[in-house]
Amino acid sequence: MTCVHTDRPEALGPQGQGDRSARWSAALRSSASEQCPAQASRWSLGSGAGGGLPGQNVTMDEGGVPLLPDSLIYQIFLSLGPADVLAAGLVCRQWQAVSRDEFLWREQFYRYYQVARDVPRHPAATSWYEEFRRLYDTVPCVEVQTLREHADQVLHLSFSHSGYQFASCSKDCTIKIWNNDLTISLLHSADMRPYNWSYTQFSQFNQDDSLLLASGVFLGPHNSSSGEIAVISLDNFALLSRVRNKPYDVFGCWLTETSLISGNLHRIGDITSCSVLWLNNAFQDVESENVNVVKRLFKIQNLNASTIRTVMVADCSRFDSPDLLLDAGAPPGRVFDLGSDSEDEEGGSEPVPAPARAKEGLRRFLDGLLDARAQPQLSEHALETKVAELLAQGRTKPPEHSIADASKLLIFTTGCLTYSPHQIGIKQILPHQMTTAGPVLGEGRGSDAFFDALDHVIDVHGHIIGMGLSPDNRYLYVNSRAWPSGSVVADPMQPPPIAEEIDLLVFDLKTMREVKRALRAHRAYTPNDECFFIFLDVSRDFVASGAEDRHGYIWDRHYNICLAKLRHQDVVNSVVFSPQEQELLLTASDDATIKAWRSPRIVRIHQAPRPRPHHFFSWFASQRR
Repeated sequence: MTCVHTDRPEALGPQGQGDRSARWSAALRSSASEQCPAQASRWSLGSGAGGGLPGQNVTMDEGGVPLLPDSLIYQIFLSLGPADVLAAGLVCRQWQAVSRDEFLWREQFYRYYQVARDVPRHPAATSWYEEFRRLYDTVPCVEVQTLREHADQVLHLSFSHSGYQFASCSKDCTIKIWNNDLTISLLHSADMRPYNWSYTQFSQFNQDDSLLLASGVFLGPHNSSSGEIAVISLDNFALLSRVRNKPYDVFGCWLTETSLISGNLHRIGDITSCSVLWLNNAFQDVESENVNVVKRLFKIQNLNASTIRTVMVADCSRFDSPDLLLDAGAPPGRVFDLGSDSEDEEGGSEPVPAPARAKEGLRRFLDGLLDARAQPQLSEHALETKVAELLAQGRTKPPEHSIADASKLLIFTTGCLTYSPHQIGIKQILPHQMTTAGPVLGEGRGSDAFFDALDHVIDVHGHIIGMGLSPDNRYLYVNSRAWPSGSVVADPMQPPPIAEEIDLLVFDLKTMREVKRALRAHRAYTPNDECFFIFLDVSRDFVASGAEDRHGYIWDRHYNICLAKLRHQDVVNSVVFSPQEQELLLTASDDATIKAWRSPRIVRIHQAPRPRPHHFFSWFASQRR
C-alpha cells in the first residue's frame, strides 16, 4: 500500500509558518483561475466566510437570484481539490453551503486518501468533512523537537501511563527519564555500566507509574551475554532489584504493580530446550514465609532451536469496551487455536492415558528406526525434534480454564520450524497465578505434568520483528517479514529468505482471528539470521512503526491507510504515542536522536496569534506550501 499525501511535508518544522496563510490564499486563487476561468474574477473577490465584498454578493444577480444553481456549483466543486473547495467556500454563503455538502466531502475523502469505496465511515465520525479534517489535521507529523542527549543508538521508548514522563534506552548503556512538557526536558539518567551491562534495550512503567522496569544485555563470565532486568523507583531513582533474564530478548514485563515476568532457558539437546517464565517480586527484600521473591509461572518446551522471546501481558477485562471494533462487518478471518493434543477415540472404548500413549508412540518410533522401516531417513536435528515431541506428549499439563470474568493473557513470540521466531504463543494467566504467594519452584507438580501447554498459537509464516497491543488490549499488531509463499523449513538452522517489505498484521485476541488486511509501506533489510525487533505502538485511532528505511510510519487503524512518513538519518527502532494525547508521537533512531512529533492542529494552537482569522479552513491551509 502506498502512502498518500505526497505533497505534504514529511517532517514540517516550526520555522517559516508565519506567512504561509497569505501565500496559500494566493495559490488557491491561482488554482481556481486555472480550473474555472469564468468565475475567476468573482473568486478573487472573496474576503471571508460570510460572503463577498461588504454589502455585495458577487454570485447573485440584481434581483437576488443565484447566478448558478447549487447543482452546477456542486459539479464544479467535484472537479476541485479539497483546499480549492475550502477556498471557494469563502466567496459567499451559497458557495459555503455547497462546500460543506456531505456527498461532496465523501467523494473528496475517498479520492484524496485512496480508500476503497466499500470501507464505511468511522463509526464515531459525525460527518465526512470532520473525518477528512481529523485525518489531515490530527496526525502527529510535524517535528517540534530533537533530543540529542544519548551518545549512541536509541533502541526503545516507553511512556508512563499518565503521559507526564517517558523513558529511553540506548546502546550508550543508559536509561534516561524525561519530563514530557510543551518542551521536553531530561529528568534523570542512570548509567548501567557499573552493573556489567552492555547496553539497555527496553523499559516499561508499572500501572501506577511508581516503578520503572528496565531491561538490558548483561555481560557474564567469558563474555557470555544474557539479560538482566532492573527495577528503578521513580520517587528517588534508587535501584530496587536486579533479576537475571535469559535470553535477553525476553525483555520482561509487568504482570501486576509490584511483580514482573522474566525468563530463563535450559538446553536439552542441540536444537531442543525449555523456557521457564518466572514471576518476580519487584522488592527483593520481602521477609515473609507466605510471600516468595520468585515463583515459577510456566515451563514451555522449545523445539527446532526456538526460544520464548518478547513477553507481554494483555488484560482481557478491557475487551468489553473496545476503542475500535475492527472486524465489524468484515468476513471471518483465519482462526488460530492450538487445540488439544488428544485424539477422539472411536466407539465406546476407554481413552488411553496420555503418558501411556506417548510411551507407546515412542516405542513404535524407535522400533521403526532400528528395523530401518522409518522412511525417509531423518536428519539428526529432525530425529532429535521427533523424540522430544514424543517424550513431551505424556508430560505436558493441559491448559486450565478460568471461570472468572477478568483474566490476563501472556503473549510471546517463539518458533517451531526455525530458530528465528515466527509464531506467537498465547497462555491464559489465572488469578491464583498472579501472586508470588504459594509453592516455590513449581512444588506440587507431578512427574506427569512436566511442561505447560499453550492455549493458542498464531503462525504468521515469516519472521516476527515487532508486536504491540491496542489501548483496549483487544487487538494485537504484529510486524512480520514474510517467507516466500509455500516455502517449507527443512532445516531449522537454514531458514528461507524473507521479504524486505514488512507486513503489519492485526489479530483479535477475543476471537483469535486475523482481522483487516496487512498494513504496508515500511521496509527492513537485515538478513534472515540477524533479524531484530522494531517496536511499534498503537493509539486509539492510529498505529505507528519504525523501519530500516530511515523513516517512521503512521497508519489510520480504521481505514488502513498510511498517513505520514517521518524522516530520520538512520534506522527507526521505536515509536510511541503519548497515552493521554495521541497527537504526540516520539521516534527513536540509530542516529542517536529522539524526535518529538505533534499534529498540525496542536502546532497551530501553540504558535498562531489570537484571534486567528479564517479558522474555517486554516487547519488545511497551514499545511500546504
